[in-house]
Amino acid sequence: MSNSSSSRGYGSGQSRNSKPSWSGAGSTNWYTPAEIRTLTPVRENVEKRSTIPDLRDVFLCHAWDDRKNAARELHDFLESNGVSVWFSEKDVLLGSSLLREIDKGLANSRIGIVLVTPSFLERIKGEGIAEKELSALLARDLLVPILHNTTFDELREVSPLLGSRSGLSTFEEPMKEIASKLAELVAI
Repeated sequence: MSNSSSSRGYGSGQSRNSKPSWSGAGSTNWYTPAEIRTLTPVRENVEKRSTIPDLRDVFLCHAWDDRKNAARELHDFLESNGVSVWFSEKDVLLGSSLLREIDKGLANSRIGIVLVTPSFLERIKGEGIAEKELSALLARDLLVPILHNTTFDELREVSPLLGSRSGLSTFEEPMKEIASKLAELVAI
């Protein structure tokens, strides 16, 4: 794993010594100033959408190849933090239209997170379902990229639009801590 600044999100190298306004008094999460700048617009949209009934907290966009490993791990950490997650592995029933279920999942979630892995980068090159989910999420300011085993430079080579957004990276902190930050972000 590289520790060069090009492998990290914007603001890497900054110390995690800040708390955003949405972080509770008892929170153990610390943020860099860049993370707060990145997540604040998403939080504002979470608050605006809080009056809409029956929304899931998070739509988890991921590559099919990651469904049993990194995506499942992130899903499980989020749920253990009380986050309701739309996850294709449990929300698309056998015999239903995958694209229609994804469309409903996107419409009925407060925010989207994109788990960017080497497999995801390969999938979006091929313009498959992950690429369609990504296009829908990029159209709104409700998106947080989560990089796992890849870098922002590698992401920008494949998707300049997604790569232009700051996000969170498992190069900088464990998946469990990222899930805790996301849980704070969507808590109302």
